[in-house]
Amino acid sequence: MRKKAIIITACVLALLAAILIPTFLISRPVVGKIAVIPLTGAITTGGASSFSGSTITPDLVSNYLAKAESDMAVKAIVFRIESPGGEIVPCQEILWEIERVKETKIIVVSMGGMAASGGYYISTKADKIVALPTTMTGSIGVISQVTNIEGLLDKLGIQIEIFKGGKYKDMYSGFREMTPEEKEIVQQMIDEYYESFVDVVAEGRGLSREEVRNLATGQIYTGTEAKKLGLVDELGDLNTAIDLAAGLAGIEAPIVDYYQPPALTLWSLLGFVNAIQARISGLSAQDIVLLEILNHNYRQPLFLYQS
Repeated sequence: MRKKAIIITACVLALLAAILIPTFLISRPVVGKIAVIPLTGAITTGGASSFSGSTITPDLVSNYLAKAESDMAVKAIVFRIESPGGEIVPCQEILWEIERVKETKIIVVSMGGMAASGGYYISTKADKIVALPTTMTGSIGVISQVTNIEGLLDKLGIQIEIFKGGKYKDMYSGFREMTPEEKEIVQQMIDEYYESFVDVVAEGRGLSREEVRNLATGQIYTGTEAKKLGLVDELGDLNTAIDLAAGLAGIEAPIVDYYQPPALTLWSLLGFVNAIQARISGLSAQDIVLLEILNHNYRQPLFLYQS
């Protein structure tokens, strides 16, 4: 009887082993998260235009990345960029933050309809860049402009009295024409930022400085052109970028976590209200654009595509 019980037990154990051992031997798919982070709007330090909508700021990007870093399951990050660029300093800060996180997580950029100038700048150090065939990108260059309203003030009979301490303190005021010496000062600054932009693209894309210089004319390129020129790696949509990120991170069964943009701030809502009030008051679209120009005279150099 005892011998029979031993035989039965051995058979049961053999059967369990036959069932369980292959299960453990079968390789399971590697699971991990891919964080999809939306970056939409002009790149700025934080202040919004009176008539603008969403913006991209270093704080916004830092908060997104902090969330991704705190989640150990996140193995890769896909930035969905829709931006014409903007201010130079926040562009640099955002790029540095992306470079820092790239040391521990795969970074892939998915370009939307536009990722130009500063929008391209912050993409350059990603592990891979994916663009739509019709994406407007490139616009590698720097712009600064001062609206001279001296003639307009004369017509309106308005005279501006300026008191200054420092020879060049009012050179950006727009109330007078800049002197040749002042124009040279501004151009030297523009040239310095331009060379910095060229260096970033050359390093990020593995191109020579001479190759980048030939492309850095401020020209817009389609995604198709950009791929031929080496400015992007692949043509495709957001799903293409997600698949590419999964492959680079070695994830076979990715869980995609779409990060949501922050709720509209009171300042953003006021911007929309201002625009609505302007239209109700009878101002045309051209009038609103003129107000925007006068309100935001782009004195500082910008990595910005202006359409």
